[in-house]
Amino acid sequence: MKTGYFCFNFISSVNRLAVLSLIFLIVSAGVAYAAVGCTLNDPDRDVKRIFPESTGYRTDFITIKEAGGTALYEKVAMELGDRLDPVYESIDVPYSFYDVLKGKEVIAHIHGVNQKGKYGGMQLIIATDLNGKITAFFYQKMSSPEAGVFMNKQFTSKFIGLTLEDFVKGNLNIADPSKKSEYDFRATIRGLKKNLILLKELRLNKIAPTKTK
Repeated sequence: MKTGYFCFNFISSVNRLAVLSLIFLIVSAGVAYAAVGCTLNDPDRDVKRIFPESTGYRTDFITIKEAGGTALYEKVAMELGDRLDPVYESIDVPYSFYDVLKGKEVIAHIHGVNQKGKYGGMQLIIATDLNGKITAFFYQKMSSPEAGVFMNKQFTSKFIGLTLEDFVKGNLNIADPSKKSEYDFRATIRGLKKNLILLKELRLNKIAPTKTK
């Protein structure tokens, strides 16, 4: 009986250890994913799809820490009007910026961000002209019972032509397309505003626009 009891406890301990190890791996994987910036799944395809006239692109990875440190991090939060999440919006998250090329000339930018939705993470991708005006927007990822209405072009196309100033001043005039997903609608607006702020602070303010010849 004692031997059997010992084996049962040993197996239970092993099971508990396995469960705890699995939980640790899942949490660690989640944190690791959250701390990584949003990149295009297939940049070759996406750049050509959005800009058929392009001949290529170049990619830069920039962190707020490298670009301006704590002062810039606080500035981004202030411009956003919301605190930045210490994990998936930390100061050392590497943001990927794609400069779209036509020959040697930069003709546009593509940039994406991760944004928390009600049912999981969202990946919001925007393309802009050299002055930061949105020329294309799509969800690369979205988990929501009403994801279809958000990802539909009837909704995403409404953001074309908007700039950061429109988000700051509230000049959007865009209605929530969903019936019960207001949280995800508000998260989308926040994510797009954050996207434009990061584009301005980490990219547009760091390079001189290339004029079309």
